Amino acid sequence: MTILNKNFITAFATSIALGSCLLVNSAAAQLPYEYAQNTYQRGQHTEVAYEGWRINEAGETVLTFGYFNHNWEEELDIPVGDNNFFFPGERDRGQPTHFLPRRNRFTFDVVVGPGFDEDDELVWEVTSPNGLTRKAYGTLREDYKLDNVVIMSETGALGAGSSDEKTRANIPPSVELIGDTIRTVSVGEPLQLQARISDDGVPEPHDPMRTLRLVGGAAAAFASPEMVRQRMMMTPPPRPTVTKHNGLFLSWNVYRAPETATAVQDLVQFDPPQSKPWEDTRPSANSPWSWLWVPPEIPEDGVIDTSVTFDEPGTYLLWGRADDGGLYSDTYVTVNVVP
Repeated sequence: MTILNKNFITAFATSIALGSCLLVNSAAAQLPYEYAQNTYQRGQHTEVAYEGWRINEAGETVLTFGYFNHNWEEELDIPVGDNNFFFPGERDRGQPTHFLPRRNRFTFDVVVGPGFDEDDELVWEVTSPNGLTRKAYGTLREDYKLDNVVIMSETGALGAGSSDEKTRANIPPSVELIGDTIRTVSVGEPLQLQARISDDGVPEPHDPMRTLRLVGGAAAAFASPEMVRQRMMMTPPPRPTVTKHNGLFLSWNVYRAPETATAVQDLVQFDPPQSKPWEDTRPSANSPWSWLWVPPEIPEDGVIDTSVTFDEPGTYLLWGRADDGGLYSDTYVTVNVVP
């Protein structure tokens, strides 16, 4: 049993006398970094983050980047160019131009050549719509070296001391886009996406009903998922650090979009609503970092159907991430939207 489940049991057993609340302070920042002490719906910038480096299966050196959009609701759109670029060398390294809210870890990789060594830096610079500029410095310093256990720990899938032989052997889920990687669709016409995902079942998927059966004795036979959810709503999360519920899911999101006067998040609709790949810790959020989130049921054939609709023409790059709670795999589809 993982540390997370043990903590859940403790919290569940004592929840009658406990409660939780969410305090949101939206006061305007008065000092250069006071924004970090508050939370905001919109109007803030994105930090960019260097997550670390590793050697991939092809023997290439890969630098991994992510970001932290300080907004809870506003998704920022920053085209590749003077406000979103890498240096030295090629400015476009496959970085996103559409920034989802809050912390997004291990978002994309940049392969560097054999001439890149410990004395080199690859810098990602982003200037947000509010004018603030941030940089992330990619290096091959040894303390930035990544492995699967580091990734699982950083995302919150592992608690302190919860690693074991089975968990360390976890492999990323697989994701396969069914059909062409380039599609054409008209404005307002639903585009059907299919992707097949599979996983090794590690780490063990989060299942509050199973946990209840383990600790609830005979009384558990009378419990329902609705009763468990109601009890969880009255129970504070088991630890103050980021907690992620494990379980396989697929999430489609906008990765790049055309420049437009309308916010891209208002132009693209996914059906059904997608589980969030970012750390939305609010209790009822559709995110594995949410206290009440439960992994969706995966069809036996592993095929996930998603419909996406666009309200304005242009070329969009959609990003699909399969995540088992600990590790992930990505797929992409380019969509040319015509009037």
